Amino acid sequence: MIQQAIVLNDWEMMLRLSTESPLEILAYLEKHPQTQGIYFLDVDLNTKMNGIQLGAEIRNRNPHGKIIFITAHNELLPLTFQYKVEAMDYIAKDNREETKLRVTEALRQANQHHLLVAESVDERIRFEIGNRIRWVELSEVMFIETVPGNSHKLILHLRNGSVSFLGNLKEIEQLSPAFYRVHKSFIANKQNVAEIDQKNRELIFNNGERCLVARKQLKQLI
Repeated sequence: MIQQAIVLNDWEMMLRLSTESPLEILAYLEKHPQTQGIYFLDVDLNTKMNGIQLGAEIRNRNPHGKIIFITAHNELLPLTFQYKVEAMDYIAKDNREETKLRVTEALRQANQHHLLVAESVDERIRFEIGNRIRWVELSEVMFIETVPGNSHKLILHLRNGSVSFLGNLKEIEQLSPAFYRVHKSFIANKQNVAEIDQKNRELIFNNGERCLVARKQLKQLI
């Protein structure tokens, strides 16, 4: 139903994962933390974790994801409020044609919402800082650097201030197309580069901070 609706309406969506295992969904989100997905979940998963508990875990990882429950267990609807899932819809699956219409409409609404916010809302980047997960607006990120002598400790340079955390540049580089590895020790947010100092091989950012750029990356960046 989902694939057919996507094709017939020519929406820019792709079916990424179809599984009976809630752990497989959580593992996917662990590998792809920037996912902004639409999740169609049954409530009874025949596992220790039911669909509503899974929805709560998804909500923790993907605050702006769209969650739709498709189930025969209407009596469990109140649990979505208990677990603060904030579901987009709750579709009964006792009538196939009705289910098909509701699935298509849910996808249509999710697509319209995406198109409305895509241009007005800044991209948010997920950073794990200590035991906390912090979402940072991309426009606030200048660059990320490794701490000298400790390649696993990074410094996130923001428009106003900085914060250190554990991580590695290879993983950070994958968080946004705007991130570019300009040096073995630096990743720059290309959107916030104000000037390129070719003589000193430095990038100057919108807040006045600077970082080094390697000769090869300098040519590619220009």
